[in-house]
Amino acid sequence: MSDTIRVLVVDDHAVVRSGLRLVLDAAEGVETVGEAGSAEDGIRAARELKPDIVLMDVVMPGMNGLEATPPLLLASPDSKVLVLSMQDDPRYVREAFAAGASGYVLKEAADADVVEAVREVASGGRYVHPALGARLATAEMEATARAEADPLSEREREVLRLLALGHTNQEIAKMLFISVRTAETHRAHIMQKLRLATRADLVRYALSQGLLEE
Repeated sequence: MSDTIRVLVVDDHAVVRSGLRLVLDAAEGVETVGEAGSAEDGIRAARELKPDIVLMDVVMPGMNGLEATPPLLLASPDSKVLVLSMQDDPRYVREAFAAGASGYVLKEAADADVVEAVREVASGGRYVHPALGARLATAEMEATARAEADPLSEREREVLRLLALGHTNQEIAKMLFISVRTAETHRAHIMQKLRLATRADLVRYALSQGLLEE
């Protein structure tokens, strides 16, 4: 019995909880030890039951599943959260892992995928449905490529353009409705990110990027 994976199901729909219980209890070495219909009840149940896995819905009335993950892990530090969601956007996956989740499985996943996710997370791994994982990897590579190609934020590009046009920090502050100190900070960040030493370097970079043609 010590090898049995103990699961707490947190979802605001009773029919979903019942379906998941059937799937989990039918799997060898997996047992549903409790259910909760809200994030708040899930935190209380986790504190009491100390499950190995908390299968956590995202969208629920009141506190959502991502908001509930940090306090739940404080209440039951040895538990791991496996997010259950209808959202197949990679942004939600990143948010879930940032909140402390160890896995992300779609509600539309096959029964076998849910069980696989539970076992993977219980063994100390991280789980993302393969198709969603591929999209996540692609999105991260695209974001990295964009950052490498242009390390500046939109506001920094705006400040860069005005600096290259000869405006002072004070003038830029007035034009962008920011403080002089903020304008100075943007300038310092721009010079650091682009490894530029002089205003002439800054102007040359702005010209190379076509910023002065706008």
